[in-house]
Amino acid sequence: MSDTELATRTKNKLKPPSQYKVVLLNDDYTAMDFVVAVLVQIFNKSIEESNAIMIHIHMTGRGVAGVYSLEIAKQKQDETHLAAKRYGYPLKSILEETIQ
Repeated sequence: MSDTELATRTKNKLKPPSQYKVVLLNDDYTAMDFVVAVLVQIFNKSIEESNAIMIHIHMTGRGVAGVYSLEIAKQKQDETHLAAKRYGYPLKSILEETIQ
């Protein structure tokens, strides 16, 4: 193998898959306790961390529930929207690609 081939091979490194933030959005109707429950049950956060995220969402209008691969982020988003719909809340979330 020549030096040129070796140099070309080492430059073609795979980059890690993109990560996506699941961002919960504040609204005037979804109960704070429900947001905490979603963070605990769907995003596997502790009660303390869930309360802190919920307060952040309430104060700033949005908060990161977690960072995942695209497939997992979409699944968590779908689970969140289904739970909100089931309990009659308008809770919404968006996905944002992280900057690498």
